[in-house]
Amino acid sequence: MSMGIKYCLLVAICIWALSDSLASATPSDDDGLVRIALKKRPLDLKTLKAARIITNRDASHARGLGDTNSNSKVLKTDIIYLKNYYDAQYYGEIGIGTPRQLFSVVFDTGSSNLWVPSSKCVFSIACYIHSKYRARLSRTYTKIGKHCKIPYGSGSVFGFFSQDHVRVGDFVIKDQEFVEVTREGFFPFLTTEYDGVLGLGFQGISVGHVTPVWYDMFFQHHISQQIFSFWLNRDPTARVGGEIVFGGIDWRHFRGDHTYVPLTNQDYWQIEVGDILIANRPTGLCEFGCAAIVDSGTSLLAGPTTIVAQINHAIGAAGIVSIECKTVMYKYGNMIWEYLIEGIRPETVCVGVGLCNGTHHLSTGIASMVYNETQAGSSVGDHESAFCTFCGMIVYWIQVQLKERRTKEKVFTYVNELCERLPNPIGKSFIDCDNIAGMPYISFTIGNKSFPLSPEQYTLRVEENYGTVCVSGFGALDVPPPQGPLWVLGDLFLGAYHTVFDFGNLRVGFAKAA
Repeated sequence: MSMGIKYCLLVAICIWALSDSLASATPSDDDGLVRIALKKRPLDLKTLKAARIITNRDASHARGLGDTNSNSKVLKTDIIYLKNYYDAQYYGEIGIGTPRQLFSVVFDTGSSNLWVPSSKCVFSIACYIHSKYRARLSRTYTKIGKHCKIPYGSGSVFGFFSQDHVRVGDFVIKDQEFVEVTREGFFPFLTTEYDGVLGLGFQGISVGHVTPVWYDMFFQHHISQQIFSFWLNRDPTARVGGEIVFGGIDWRHFRGDHTYVPLTNQDYWQIEVGDILIANRPTGLCEFGCAAIVDSGTSLLAGPTTIVAQINHAIGAAGIVSIECKTVMYKYGNMIWEYLIEGIRPETVCVGVGLCNGTHHLSTGIASMVYNETQAGSSVGDHESAFCTFCGMIVYWIQVQLKERRTKEKVFTYVNELCERLPNPIGKSFIDCDNIAGMPYISFTIGNKSFPLSPEQYTLRVEENYGTVCVSGFGALDVPPPQGPLWVLGDLFLGAYHTVFDFGNLRVGFAKAA
């Protein structure tokens, strides 16, 4: 071989090695941090309509590996929070194996496992259009082989555990357990740019009780602080979609100081939020506190129908009409009004008018009641339960209006309009794009401080062939006590507020994004 050819080969090898060391991470400027650049995919109307956030009340079936005792630490509550990733927008690159195999993953604070498609995935179409992990090509691979399933809002993915080195930015996490997926039981990954999911949640909700990647970052001394932070770029024209910083925060991505609040549940990045305000007017239900999960794996803002219906009304979002809601108002509205005027405790009003038996929770199945009403063959029991549920909502709505000293006529008109704008549990609420500038601010109270979202911040603009479509970012999620009422603060909120996830101090911090 001539000297010229040898020289060219040597240069090529050096360039390959250099690019391998630089890819996937933004230079850390010797500050002890690693920055993962995020890409942002555009959403289309089809995927937005299909996006779901649900709860699964049967924890033993939702989690685990067939033998629920092997994962018993997860079974602390009877409510499991699930989603389907149709609306996940932000993703970044990691490497698995030696030499590394590259994968695009959603960095998801709402789950805890790392999974990617396996070379053994042969019966799912999605696996053929995404990168697949090939164990035989990695010299640091260790076989585990235990089978598992990971539940999501539209089904589950199935696979088995393996162990290998995982590269996140400049860091190589050694001997990390992850899931090789052999069957993807639902469709989101067929049309997405990302291959899998890297969970940034807690070990308590990890399938198989596997140690999450970001735990091992700290345990293996790659970072000195148990902190990671999110900056999501909401500029649709920007080249960079956002950034995750492990080990600290980037001061360039926010203005002012962070407001920190403690975690209220150590299975999720869950905090407490206070009242939700529409143009600085209270909505009532969360006045004394509601749970909220801070979730980077969804774009949506999801919460109780009682509040989302008020938001829909205020922003002019299209909803669905509930005949049962309007029937309760027509038949029992005057009686409910009198009970509240007389000072009867709100939680006993619906029992007093004969619509509830005293054991029915307000948040129980509101979305399912709306859905059932649109289906043929609903049972008498379904209708009785729906009347109780809608009665509870109406009591809250009238309470809010009474505090503002509205007349009975105006209150009844308002409540009837809310019955016509209930969020569609199997679709999304559309908005007239021309009206966005005149829509009110929606504010979340966190740590006794107001965090407002502008209309542009809580609205999703979707480009279709026939033009731009605007969709409300608010969806319905009804969780009964004691776990609920529950909010999910997704990427629409994280895009407005730079967010710090502080595991060392068990808290989350928010500051206005720069």
